[in-house]
Amino acid sequence: MCGIVGYIGEKNVVDILLQGLYKLEYRGYDSAGIAVIDKDSNELKIIKKVGKIRNLESSMKEDGFFNINTEIGIAHTRWATHGEVNEVNAHPHYDEDKTLAIVHNGIIENYNVIKKWLEEKGVKFKTETDTEVLLYLIKYYYKDDLKQAVLSALKHVIGAYGIVVISKKEPGKMIGARNGSPLVFGIGKDDFVLASDVSAIKPVTDNVIYLEDGHIIEVTKENYKILTLEEREVNAKVHTIDWELESWEKGNFPTYMEKEIHEQPNTIINTTRGRWFFEKGELKLGGIEPVRDLLKKTKKITILGCGTSWHAALIGKYWFEYYADISTEVDYAAEFRYRNPIILEDQIVIAISQSGETADTIGAIREAKIKGATVLGITNVVGSTIARETDAGIYLHAGPEIGVASTKAFIGQLTVLLMMAIYMGRMRRLSIEDTLRVSEEFKKIPDKIEKILKQKDYIREIAGKIIKYNNALYLGRGVNYPVALEGALKFKEISYIHAEGYPAAEMKHGPIALIDENMPTIVIATKDFLYDKIISNIKEVKARKGQVIAIATEDDEAIKSHADYVIYIPDTIDMLTPFLSVIPLQLLAYYAATLKGYDVDKPRNLAKSVTVE
Repeated sequence: MCGIVGYIGEKNVVDILLQGLYKLEYRGYDSAGIAVIDKDSNELKIIKKVGKIRNLESSMKEDGFFNINTEIGIAHTRWATHGEVNEVNAHPHYDEDKTLAIVHNGIIENYNVIKKWLEEKGVKFKTETDTEVLLYLIKYYYKDDLKQAVLSALKHVIGAYGIVVISKKEPGKMIGARNGSPLVFGIGKDDFVLASDVSAIKPVTDNVIYLEDGHIIEVTKENYKILTLEEREVNAKVHTIDWELESWEKGNFPTYMEKEIHEQPNTIINTTRGRWFFEKGELKLGGIEPVRDLLKKTKKITILGCGTSWHAALIGKYWFEYYADISTEVDYAAEFRYRNPIILEDQIVIAISQSGETADTIGAIREAKIKGATVLGITNVVGSTIARETDAGIYLHAGPEIGVASTKAFIGQLTVLLMMAIYMGRMRRLSIEDTLRVSEEFKKIPDKIEKILKQKDYIREIAGKIIKYNNALYLGRGVNYPVALEGALKFKEISYIHAEGYPAAEMKHGPIALIDENMPTIVIATKDFLYDKIISNIKEVKARKGQVIAIATEDDEAIKSHADYVIYIPDTIDMLTPFLSVIPLQLLAYYAATLKGYDVDKPRNLAKSVTVE
């Protein structure tokens, strides 16, 4: 991991590569570098730096890198998998005589075997990376045709990769290839771009090809050719990027995360537009219409996801069982793919991924399909691997999410899952009266989120009270139990304070041992049929001198006598509360992190698109 840019053309190559790296910052990284071929000297010029891209840019200015006369180059932001974070291990990697340079996302699983074989042939390695091994494998096969050398090398490789390779022996050519790690090809008027996602391509062109696993692409200034590893030519479809460039910017917000938290009302509106007709209680989900008959008769659903997507799946389980009367289980994608899952006849598997490129989820999809399941995808990225490999599915239409800690994509995922549950419920036993009731309430959710967002100053004040502690506990019951998990995840991944989420009833079975005056507990205590039980859980915390922050239904005055702080959310029907209860938890995490001075958009050690196992 984590970000790739390659460019060939007449524009300012170095500037395009650098700006592409900035566009890929949101994916997470620990070092960055650029390699270009100097037209005047026909030499490979490489610069790499640990830390932020601005460090790289400063060094480029000092070294006169912007003055190099070049028509081709590659760039990379690295998220370390093999070897520590330093300039030697940073990308691009190059051979000893600076003939070849490569950038690579993914993991070469059999790199040790290949490395030993190459060492026996006299190759001396200077880095700890699997990428350098791949580079020298390509060099071993390289005579005078870079494409053939890459093809020959990849036939020996086991693992995931998205790569771009250049050679000073063929200065007008770049070779890209992908298997399990995304690579997108952008087609400009007189230039071409290869990148790990469209954010780095959009400034150059709107026309892209999403390369498939097993594809290799040969690009020159004049043309391109896509082949399979078996050297069969591919006629790939050209797609148009439909996101505006402005949607990648922060606007008037100091961070992407805050912007995206505030975009959530519009996320719901955009996700439901043209799909959910609230006044009629009708849903038209064209993306899953081709499997409508199966949706009607299936008796079991399995939902797969990782991280925040897994939490959305857990909430979806409540909805599929409540509204559609379908037995539903939720699995970590990474666990599903490596056990022996039982797939029933006519079973549906739903895979959720914001990026559509999550390696574990893609692997789980493939395992489910081998076992005969019909797989549906929920993703935010048009043309992504999950969108292409599933039998049917629904896009979020949330727009680009840049902050590593997901917020608006989570709300979009919930919206799609709810629509699917209602859609399937109407095929079964869900009445039009109940559907209209849900429709009427859900239509109000965006305005109710706006109301919660107006409390951000008060929530910031609460965050300031709890950041002095080293631990926090999040509790919820029923459909709000997964919200507690999501709140804890947000809190720890950006504030670096340890936090755990639990079903409130489970507190007595272990976590209660940790509660004292130094363990704040955040409790979702909305007015639902489990309200009295959650109040009992709060009392158990208070009896042990624990500090309680309650997320409560507006006008619940009684809860003030049980909690130290109360954050109110508007009332809604029980099953819709996750759309509201998660908002203060997002804001609490956000302000805890910013008050501690952390970069919320790029938290340490995390990547936005997890394309390796």
